[in-house]
Amino acid sequence: MNLNLTLIGQAISFAIFVLFCMKYVWPPLIGALRERQANIADGLAAAERSAQAKEEAQAEADELLKDARNQAAEIVAQAQKRHDQIVGDAQSAATSKGEQIMAAKQAEIEQEIVTARESLRQQVSSVAVAGAEKILKREVDASAHAGILDDLIAKI
Repeated sequence: MNLNLTLIGQAISFAIFVLFCMKYVWPPLIGALRERQANIADGLAAAERSAQAKEEAQAEADELLKDARNQAAEIVAQAQKRHDQIVGDAQSAATSKGEQIMAAKQAEIEQEIVTARESLRQQVSSVAVAGAEKILKREVDASAHAGILDDLIAKI
């Protein structure tokens, strides 16, 4: 066996094998590697875009939450203001109504005082007439002495 001939045969076989691999095996492998590399790059870009979108959404959510809190504080302040206004109106209405009731009751009391005085005057005049009758031992005519009785009533 000739070592040179074997070595040349093996070199030719190896060259054919390399050419076969370069033409039929490597292109699909390199294509798959490039496709995988592109998919990974797209995934990383999408992850970066989603992280940025998440930050923007978080900032927007924080802004909306801040606006909602401000609106809630405004609503609470308006409700408190309205509450104070309603309480103030109710207090002034109650005060006004109380003053009206007091004035009406005061007028009623004054009327009752006048009525009581008038009744008392009538009773005093009858007692005075009865007392005068007893003192004089005769009947005194109330209609005849009306002027004297009116003077007496006015003094009482």
